[in-house]
Amino acid sequence: MIPVNEPLIGKRELEYVTECVSTGWVSSAGRFIGEFEAAWASYCGRKHGVAVMNGTVALQAAVAALDLSPGDEVIMPSFTIVSCAQAVVYCGGTPVLVDCDPRTWTMDAGQIEQKITSRTKAIMPVHIYGHPVDMDPVLELARRHGLAIIEDAAEAHGAGYLSGRDSDSPVWRRAGSFGLMSCFSFYANKIVTTGEGGMVLTDDGALAERLRLLRNLCFKPGARFQHDNLGFNFRMTNMQAALGLAQTERVDETIKRKREVGAEYTKRLGDVPNIMLPVEESWARNVYWMYGLVVGEEAGMDAVELARRLDALGVQTRPFFRGMHEQPALQEMGLFKGESYPVTERISRQGLYLPSGTALTDEQIAEVCARVHEVLGRG
Repeated sequence: MIPVNEPLIGKRELEYVTECVSTGWVSSAGRFIGEFEAAWASYCGRKHGVAVMNGTVALQAAVAALDLSPGDEVIMPSFTIVSCAQAVVYCGGTPVLVDCDPRTWTMDAGQIEQKITSRTKAIMPVHIYGHPVDMDPVLELARRHGLAIIEDAAEAHGAGYLSGRDSDSPVWRRAGSFGLMSCFSFYANKIVTTGEGGMVLTDDGALAERLRLLRNLCFKPGARFQHDNLGFNFRMTNMQAALGLAQTERVDETIKRKREVGAEYTKRLGDVPNIMLPVEESWARNVYWMYGLVVGEEAGMDAVELARRLDALGVQTRPFFRGMHEQPALQEMGLFKGESYPVTERISRQGLYLPSGTALTDEQIAEVCARVHEVLGRG
């Protein structure tokens, strides 16, 4: 079976983690936490990093830092992981949805403004499967309406976005460099992994300090067990940070390989009928975190059936996200009643992603593509 993901762990990772174990710095203190925070923030073009235990709580900490009142709204795509909506709900807010772009599968920026109300406090753009959201229109809307941006860059480590492309001085920026805060996941299948782990980045020093308090039960400096506010136990361990620092040191090499994998898949699958492959818009640098495809209804199957057939041939896959508006747990809260997002609904039913891990070999790519051809045929 060719796994959908297998992380690539090297000698430097082992060296750093061994140092943690041999010195006893295995919990939420130690040199690697600060070094990893600084290294990742710098890589993304940010001033401050606050490491946390996973990407889900990175989103929750970021939303909590906004101090939402009940009924305050955060606009996000329906096509995303449940962590995004969950973070808003857990902090007393209301998630408000827009559909995704049919080409990039990311948030459709053209639908945001019509969802802005007097209760809107923030926009949460989510980069999907390695391709960034078209951020300039989102930034302009946020500026014009006085809204915060919490950028979810969990799936787009190192992805590029050409900002200001309609100006005289466009500049390439990395995913995670936009808005008030940006959030990352370092789960085992991410381009940079700490096993489990996450981080919130910001350029606001005061906000970074607030996030550090929130992640650490709001222990008060100078009066540790006096709690003026309630926080969370969202701390990352030094061992996780050690792994992340080593991964960050070779992230450019990893991204180069991910883009090679994406290009090879596109070349080998380009003649398969009735499928849509990932795109790379002229204003984007896709890192192909996961290589997805959407099978056309003309093929006579949905993603579940395609996954079943590929699994029988030794190829593991994963389904696309199911839209937030179709999540039973959220519907039971009275959210999204009567709402429909056609693009999300279609790709949720027809989309899956292929093996895409950093340890994937050229031979495995060829095998996966041969099996896709076997199931779907050639054009």
